[in-house]
Amino acid sequence: MTVSIPPRVLTVAGSDSGGGAGIQADLKTMLAMGVHGMSVIAAVTAQNSLGVQGYWELPPEAVRAQLDSVLGDIGAQAVKTGMLASPALVELVADVLGGYAAPVVVDPVGVSKHGDPLLAPEAVETVRTRLLPVATVATPNLWEVEQLTSVKVEDEDGLRRAADAVLELGPRWALIKGGHLPGAPVDLLTDGTSEYRFAAERLDNRHTHGTGCTLASAIASRLALGDDVPAAVGKAKEYVTGAIARGFPLGAGIGPVDHAWPWR
Repeated sequence: MTVSIPPRVLTVAGSDSGGGAGIQADLKTMLAMGVHGMSVIAAVTAQNSLGVQGYWELPPEAVRAQLDSVLGDIGAQAVKTGMLASPALVELVADVLGGYAAPVVVDPVGVSKHGDPLLAPEAVETVRTRLLPVATVATPNLWEVEQLTSVKVEDEDGLRRAADAVLELGPRWALIKGGHLPGAPVDLLTDGTSEYRFAAERLDNRHTHGTGCTLASAIASRLALGDDVPAAVGKAKEYVTGAIARGFPLGAGIGPVDHAWPWR
């Protein structure tokens, strides 16, 4: 029997003890997408449906060792970054990925779904100047756009202005997630020349923990499978929309999306 080796995708992010976001969401998404997921843990959170009770970043040498182990031996066809917590970790990850020949999807995680900060204020500038320039695709939500560029989006017309401001920081593509705007959610993807809009219906479900991590990981997975960026984003958006539709309650707060919905 011939064994086929799936594409490999690496996530560099924080661990979510509640299993809905972070490394846990990334690996579930990668499995659902049919790729082999690998992880570099940059931070550990104490987290549940009610919020983030605390987080502890790993020392840079531990993150560097994980990166060297995975990329030096197994390799990756795509990389996704999430919570990186501190300037030192952002800089380290940017240095390594800047010299690695694989597409990089940067989810510039600033706060949790509950509004808890996950990025030190002094690290924002490092994300702007070091991490975004190595990104193939950056996937900020509207709060993260404002944090990174000072551009405040209040309606769909403002999405392109936000995307252009993000592109000025160096990523090849910007995907601006418009889910926090009123009305039907629309995401805008552009490289400054081509523009694509991805619309979805507004789902009446509050259990949306992990949507940003899931979307970025799905995009990275599709890129590893050979899709170009617009196709990867389109398929990732379909997967996330299905996962949100089937999000379920856990604990007393916001439950996770259902990463396994294609199988149920």
